[in-house]
Amino acid sequence: MIVGLSNPKIQYHHTRHNVGSWYIYTLAKSFFKILKEEKKFFGFTSSLTIESHYIRLLVPNIFMNINGQSVFKMASFYNINLNEILIVHDDLELEPGSVKLKYSYGHNGHNGLRNITNIFNQNINFYRFRIGIGRPMEKDQISSFVLSVPSDKEKILIQKSIQESINKTLQLIISPSSII
Repeated sequence: MIVGLSNPKIQYHHTRHNVGSWYIYTLAKSFFKILKEEKKFFGFTSSLTIESHYIRLLVPNIFMNINGQSVFKMASFYNINLNEILIVHDDLELEPGSVKLKYSYGHNGHNGLRNITNIFNQNINFYRFRIGIGRPMEKDQISSFVLSVPSDKEKILIQKSIQESINKTLQLIISPSSII
């Protein structure tokens, strides 16, 4: 399962905090897939096959700090363990255009990840792509920063890192040991 963390699509789709959903929509488009709303999972879903691996895609359509409800609903329904889920999310610690694959547990202060680890109630390693969005100058501006639209230059850099993440995703699915 691959999840792109997000806030509700209509209001927040173009904001920095939703780069996880941008990733999912770009991945789905590259496989000619369309995401459809599935209310029972509180989000938009699709599926695809990569090298005989059947992959479920999910973009939660609820607020970031409760994304874990959506992830848990879908994972439980399809009997998918947390360590079988790739989570894609924005990261303040990385500059736009940067991306890092991480395999560990924890949330590093990200509210969406915090909610997922709390709901799954497991300290278990899982894969995640951290897509850089940069950081505002003042700490008290973080909330408004992540909920704002990036500049055109930042969008280009973020889209480049999303494409890099998709290429690495294909490698990860085909040969996990070659990428970690």
